[in-house]
Amino acid sequence: MPHYKAPVDDFLFLYREFLELERAADIPGMEEMTPDIIEAVLTEAAKFAEGVLQPLNAVGDEIGCRHDKDTGEVTLPDGFKAAYDNYNDNGWSALVADPDYGGQGLPGVLGLAVSEMTNAANASFAAYPGLTLGAYEVIHHHGTPEQKQALLPQMISGAWSGTMNLTEPHCGTDLGLIRTKAERRDDGRYAITGTKIWISAGEHDLSENIIHLVLARLPDAPEGTRGISLFVVPKLAINADGSLGEPNGVRCQSIEKKMGIKSSATCEMEYSGAIGELIGEENRGLSYMFTMMNAARLVTGIQGTAMGEAAYQAARAFAHDRLQGRALTGAQYPDKPADPITVHPDVRRMLLTSRAVTEGARALALYTGLELDLELHHPDEAVRQRAGQWVAIMTPIIKAYFTDMGFEVANLGMQVHGGAGYVTDTGVEQFVRDVRITQIYEGTNGVQALDLVGRKITADNGSNLKAFFEPVNALIAQHQNNEAMAEFIEPLDAAQQALQATTQEVFKRMSQDPMEAGAASSDYLRFFALVAMAFVWAKMAATAQTALANNPAQPGFYQAKLDTARFFMARLLPDYLALQAKIKAGAATIMDAQDDYL
Repeated sequence: MPHYKAPVDDFLFLYREFLELERAADIPGMEEMTPDIIEAVLTEAAKFAEGVLQPLNAVGDEIGCRHDKDTGEVTLPDGFKAAYDNYNDNGWSALVADPDYGGQGLPGVLGLAVSEMTNAANASFAAYPGLTLGAYEVIHHHGTPEQKQALLPQMISGAWSGTMNLTEPHCGTDLGLIRTKAERRDDGRYAITGTKIWISAGEHDLSENIIHLVLARLPDAPEGTRGISLFVVPKLAINADGSLGEPNGVRCQSIEKKMGIKSSATCEMEYSGAIGELIGEENRGLSYMFTMMNAARLVTGIQGTAMGEAAYQAARAFAHDRLQGRALTGAQYPDKPADPITVHPDVRRMLLTSRAVTEGARALALYTGLELDLELHHPDEAVRQRAGQWVAIMTPIIKAYFTDMGFEVANLGMQVHGGAGYVTDTGVEQFVRDVRITQIYEGTNGVQALDLVGRKITADNGSNLKAFFEPVNALIAQHQNNEAMAEFIEPLDAAQQALQATTQEVFKRMSQDPMEAGAASSDYLRFFALVAMAFVWAKMAATAQTALANNPAQPGFYQAKLDTARFFMARLLPDYLALQAKIKAGAATIMDAQDDYL
């Protein structure tokens, strides 16, 4: 079975050398994020992921969740409750939360590393604290002082968990069609009635109470998305003194039988006059929920990277141990009956692709996470605005590209194993099954592409685009006369110029026919993602060259960065040329096909 090893050295490289944390020195909590604290957090998170969560991964996949139809209760496999208590007792649930409510107040960018480790070790487990953090963020941003005081300390401690309830049996992404009703009560609260489906962590035995965030519609609400309100609905009633009362009309009717993440309970939730409180103002619920959804999309992208990392590690270990044939140039290990399969070009291609994707995605995720901290907390409004523009354009890219590539890397991991990867004994096929959902939930990747093309690149006359291209061009200008960086900077420059030209063409076509945007969207998102990845790889290459010039203690680590950057620029980035051709083909080749023959 796979044995996950958290990439602590890579995280340390990113935090200490790549991110330039000093540019965020003015945000709250950054003064606490010293090199020693960063290393301590990463080291302890790695121990927890490797020693507690990873051993439960195969068990959770084999046993899954159990639903009692009589009581509606859901039970997780043995070991999950103890792991959850361990997670909370050691402060992981409080790491990035507000100190006013019991949190540690460290910047969110540090929490992303912990999120990757927990997802890589056990994606099913990671869903529970991940959703709680998302619900916490919504209440923290939009709740009343009374709601915050009543709910947040318990959620931060992990005693209570959280969910988001959007989807209904007749509608998924089109939330304007929801039918769940909210009726005003004389006491200022609301009675919630309706059915929600595919609710992750909707019911379980990990926490004392579950705080559901539920989208519902008031009787006099406007039609469509303008008439959706957001309510906080606890599983168990909360008494005035903070103690827990009776069940609150919330019941798990069933759980889904799924392809993967089998210990993450995916529930059908029935609300039968459940008592809830309004979050914020009536009819503004969808905008509030996007606070959670945007964070969830960033974390979902990290899930893709995390499971790709786990699959890559398994493939790498197998490839070094597996003896098969001889190198094309002759035996490389003549003392052995055959050479390790690492001598074969196609195996090396798969391993380097996996490494380039996962390490590049990790760097881009943390870079974006720091921008998100700047957007939320920097005292300078101009800095907040520019950071927000970067985050806006990167959110759909990270969600879609990272999860697409996470699935591809998991498949490559299986391929490296050959027939051994297809059987359950090696555990590799679980990564393929688990990661597949990340391309679907939190908004399918096709929806992310439409969001990028239809909203994000057009916002404020393209100001989001400017926030992306400015640092890219600054990096190019910084190294344009550096011969040692030419093999990284020149491909980046060519790709970003092609992206700008293609963006202008897409803008032009969209103004004439909106169908052109839809036809171009998925290829355009992948094109944009490749340029963003080229940017962080060029930046990492420059960082590695600087480190090597100073005779570091681990020169092999930095040389591997340069080797992988070189591979990305030469072998992966050129895919943008094919994507550019696809975009130029226009919508007709897609839309003119007869419906009856699709």
